[in-house]
Amino acid sequence: MVRRVAVIGAGVGGLASVKCCLDEGLEPTCFERSEDIGGVWRYTDSMDVTRVSVYRSVITNTSKEMSCFSDFPFPEDFPSYLPHSLLLEYFRMYAHHFDLLRHIHFKVFLSARSNTWVISRVSSHGFPFDMVNTTRFNHFLDWLLPSALTRRIRFWKFNSWFNHANYGLASTKSSKFKMIVNEELPFCLLSGTVVLKPSVKEFTESSAVFEDGTTEENIDVVLFATGYIYPFPFLEESVRSLFDDNRSLYKCIFPPQLEKPTLAIIGLIQLTGSIMVGSEMQARWVTGIFAGWNKLPPASRMMADVLKRKPPVKRKPSERENLKMSFISYTDDIAACAGVKPSVLRLLLTDPRLALAVFFGPCSPYQYRLVGRGAWSGARGAILTQWQRVLKPLRTRVVDEDSDCWSGWRWMCLLALPVALTVGFLLSKHPQLGWRPWAGPQL
Repeated sequence: MVRRVAVIGAGVGGLASVKCCLDEGLEPTCFERSEDIGGVWRYTDSMDVTRVSVYRSVITNTSKEMSCFSDFPFPEDFPSYLPHSLLLEYFRMYAHHFDLLRHIHFKVFLSARSNTWVISRVSSHGFPFDMVNTTRFNHFLDWLLPSALTRRIRFWKFNSWFNHANYGLASTKSSKFKMIVNEELPFCLLSGTVVLKPSVKEFTESSAVFEDGTTEENIDVVLFATGYIYPFPFLEESVRSLFDDNRSLYKCIFPPQLEKPTLAIIGLIQLTGSIMVGSEMQARWVTGIFAGWNKLPPASRMMADVLKRKPPVKRKPSERENLKMSFISYTDDIAACAGVKPSVLRLLLTDPRLALAVFFGPCSPYQYRLVGRGAWSGARGAILTQWQRVLKPLRTRVVDEDSDCWSGWRWMCLLALPVALTVGFLLSKHPQLGWRPWAGPQL
């Protein structure tokens, strides 16, 4: 008997869930309240308060090679960072390629209060920031080095672009790493087209009074950038009461109190990388459980894990950013549960070239299609050619210059690998040295 699965919403998590259901021989039916796929990525200028979408100028904060579904790369001529229109086009290509639309039922029915660090999408040698920084090598260094040192390194890296304190954004005395990805804000502040103010104390009929006592007159429009809430109106209250946010869910997915694991929340995560990749990995694990390939631990163990993750006191809503989880740690955790996490050491013995690309290169989603159920024969090639796809749309004017600085960097990393592994091994065997795995904020 084929098991039927209801998927609510045809956004990123919904599309990935439908596809993973089909991979596992399940029978999905996706219910989408609007008339199209894409969720918040389907831009609309409609004033309908029941419909939330990105705003007109949105461009992705994670690059295409780090954001794609793991067995469906973006077209190579797409730019590295995508406007919402191209991302929606990619979703439609994904849905068409895997024949997902026939499983979707449509219904016709956007002042600074805290410090923030601003990073650019463009990193070393002009490559995408996330491809350069989200690597297993950097993740290993975060584990290896003391937290005080990694904090200082991060402060130095952030301020190497511009001094955040001079711009009124953040200080190195700040204890939190709340970040935004934005190239325009520093120049807008520098040119005076944006003036940064503290929190609003109160509004009058036509002005705003700020906490420093200053007042701005003749204000025409006020936009409250309050973020999103996560309601589940289609669930019964008795089920909704089991979780208030993802910290009440096992692995941020399953309500552990249910008698049977028939409800999974896909995409209720805040990662330091692409939520698309995290949602797809969740969907692969969940559908494996629904299909009987994967198993959940006993309810008591799931509850113990949930209680361990919960903070001792309830956080303020404004501190939600602190709940972000390391992209690699979380995705690896779910991948291990699903049996699809790659082993760098095993690859080093069987395919050294691929192992080095997996460890030192971007932790791109293709890595999770190398082994296990759903392994994709094109994953190795996608990993080894990801840098070429980044450069291809830029090669509209080729200059005669050998600027392969990236190769030099990779050779440096290669030479550092034996040292790093040796040091890590010694530290793990001799904890009396005083070094510990870093448990602070992750990039």
